[in-house]
Amino acid sequence: MRVVIAPDKFKGSLDAAGVASALAAGVRDVVPDASCELVPMADGGDGTVAAFVAGGATSTRVVVPGPLGRPVRAEYARDGDTAIIEMASASGLGADPARQPLQASTEGTGALVRDALDHGARRIVLGIGGSATTDGGAGALAALGARFYDGAGAPLDATPAALADVARIDLTGLDTRLRDIDLAVACDVDNPLLGPNGAAAIYGPQKGARPADVTFLERVLTRLADAMSVATGEDLRDLPGAGAAGGLGWALASACGARLERGVKLVAEVRGLAAALRGADWCFTGEGRIDAQTLHGKVVVGVAELATQAGVPVVAFGGSVDLAAEPGLRERGVHCVPIAPGPMTFETAMHETATHLRAAAARVTALLATAAGS
Repeated sequence: MRVVIAPDKFKGSLDAAGVASALAAGVRDVVPDASCELVPMADGGDGTVAAFVAGGATSTRVVVPGPLGRPVRAEYARDGDTAIIEMASASGLGADPARQPLQASTEGTGALVRDALDHGARRIVLGIGGSATTDGGAGALAALGARFYDGAGAPLDATPAALADVARIDLTGLDTRLRDIDLAVACDVDNPLLGPNGAAAIYGPQKGARPADVTFLERVLTRLADAMSVATGEDLRDLPGAGAAGGLGWALASACGARLERGVKLVAEVRGLAAALRGADWCFTGEGRIDAQTLHGKVVVGVAELATQAGVPVVAFGGSVDLAAEPGLRERGVHCVPIAPGPMTFETAMHETATHLRAAAARVTALLATAAGS
């Protein structure tokens, strides 16, 4: 029996590598000589760097400006000439809980990209979930060499409050190394940059923006989009995903040629999941809660898509499984298995996740082995 094990984390209890190890142990409890290939997964958001570090990548910690300029110690992963970055580490709400949307900047994220370039990165995967910013990516671009000016030619700081009068973006000083790398942005929303479904209107309030702030931020983003169109000769404000992370993806696509992709697709690509699935008998995946959100670009569905292409059946293990989500998952070739053996408190379930995963994997493996031998 050959099983590819490619789960997400069970948030709050076990990281993706721990989940994969527990599932593999359950398989081998029943079939000791089973071949288990562990591919800890993530969707580009929280836990992506940890998944790569657990898979053998090198953790790199760098002191960079946080969203409000205060130094923070941010982490990213390096795997050969590939760098995996979570913007939340430098520019997220967790990096500085003080929500000041008119001052918050992505400068620290740009500094992480620059550090990755300094260490020889030829490919960068940037997850942009959990941001504290609505600066249109101006801070990140400034950290990479871009400059911003008002109509009179005076330089402007790269914060929303300072960019209300931005009229020109100068990209001539942009780090030339960006031209020669593959820069991929993990983006799982399709919001445009502007308008009622844009960065300011939809995500601004989550970052502390009041109604007047949302109006102000919309005006700043509009001026940035106009100036960027002049600077690049291209207008990407309506690009699906342009409004994610306060416009960071839009800025990197516009100025640096970055491509916006589904997070799980990018992680699977870098981890070589498609190649691992070839010739496998089964694929085990999972996440803490399998529900309607699972159907919208989460790890389980992303893994299932690749497994289906390889002709490999999929079992998804969940800390809990919403029955309403199961029909849609079955249509995608996914069989769901809740890991809890019976009623228990939430605290017990969280504490004993590894034990329950191992036992559930053993039960499923026993059924599969019996079916294969009948």
